Amino acid sequence: MTREEKNQVIDELVENFNSYQFVYVTDSSDLSANNNNTLRRILHKNGVKMQVAKNTLIIKALEKSEREWGELIDTLKGTTALLFASNPKAPAVAIKDFRKKGDRPVLKGAYIDTDVFIGDDQLEMLANFKTKEDLIGEVIGLLQAPAANVISALKSGGGTLAGLLKTLSEKEN
Repeated sequence: MTREEKNQVIDELVENFNSYQFVYVTDSSDLSANNNNTLRRILHKNGVKMQVAKNTLIIKALEKSEREWGELIDTLKGTTALLFASNPKAPAVAIKDFRKKGDRPVLKGAYIDTDVFIGDDQLEMLANFKTKEDLIGEVIGLLQAPAANVISALKSGGGTLAGLLKTLSEKEN
C-alpha cells in the first residue's frame, strides 16, 4: 500500500469518525467469506456501515478526528472491523442477530455519545440501550394514557346516561 493510499484510507476513516456519533470496534476474524457477506447484509439492513482497516491507520485517524476516544484506542489489537451507525444500539442488535449462528464478531469496544464501553460483555447492555426515539415514545405513551382513560370513561358513561334517559322516557309513556 502506497503512502497516498494510506492517507486516503486515513482521511476516509476521519470522515466516518466525525460523521457518525456511534462507533463499534469488533473482531471479525475467523469469519468465512460467506459469513462476512451475511454479516455485512445484516449490518446494512440495520443502517450500519462496516469498514476494515489496519490498526495503525485507525489510530492515526482517531488522532486526527475531532473527538476524545479514551480507552477505545487500547482495543485496537489483532483484526479490527469498525462499525459506524447513527443509532446507538443498531450495531449491537445486528451483532446479536448474527451471533445466533456463531461466536463472531466479538465486541472489543464501543463509543456512544462520549462514553466508551470496553469488552464483549457490554454487548447485551448496548443491545438493550434505549434510544432517544424509544424514550420519546415512552413519554408520549405515558402522556396519552390518562387522556385515553378519560375519553373511554366519557364514552361508556355517555352510553349509560343515554340508556337511562331512554328508559325513563319510555316509562313515562
